[in-house]
Amino acid sequence: MSKFFKNFFGTLSDKPWNKDQIETDNYHQGKTFDVSLETSAVIVIFGVSTVLFSLVLTGYLYSIPVSQDTEYLLKPNLLWSNTLILLFVTYFFNKITNDLQNNKFEKIKSNLLIVGFLSYLFLFGQILFWFQLMGSGNYVSTNNYFSSFYIFTALHGLHLLGGLFFWGKIFSKIRKLKKEDTIKEKKSIDALSLYWTFLLIVWIVFFFIMYIFNDSVIEWCKALLS
Repeated sequence: MSKFFKNFFGTLSDKPWNKDQIETDNYHQGKTFDVSLETSAVIVIFGVSTVLFSLVLTGYLYSIPVSQDTEYLLKPNLLWSNTLILLFVTYFFNKITNDLQNNKFEKIKSNLLIVGFLSYLFLFGQILFWFQLMGSGNYVSTNNYFSSFYIFTALHGLHLLGGLFFWGKIFSKIRKLKKEDTIKEKKSIDALSLYWTFLLIVWIVFFFIMYIFNDSVIEWCKALLS
């Protein structure tokens, strides 16, 4: 640990504009992060998406009027089912990662197929939930809660569709490969798994703020605004 701090603060005290330091730096071989292009692209998407979803949640937290009614909140079991589906998607991606590490190539194709099926099932559940909301008279224009709810779920659904597009490309490619050649797609599968994990994290944050603790959050917003 002491060696780490010594190297760290020693690096901070370097003066690259000095002649002696320039000569020392020229002998440094340098090293880059071992991150694939696919994973790098996913990380960039993380940054943009995090800002976008943060703006939606911030707008929700600060747009609830003082007179907001909390008795209308519809709490069907469908959102719990959809959350469980996303958890299963992450579980199967974890199995795929383990299968790649253990060279169990015969299971990768079937698990990828399950991932795609569950993801489409999640989207279908979200659309069904929208129809339930509209059937109960709760539209985008009903109040700030529902407008934020529709916007967030629509953005999340679009991100999921984007992930499914790349899932389709990877699955169609792997389906034609021999078992031993599947390892060549490891970087793409790892990046896809990372993308789905991000979608799960975003959904869970949304789920807790707008669904499980929505009444408490609204009361907190009321206190801020009043």
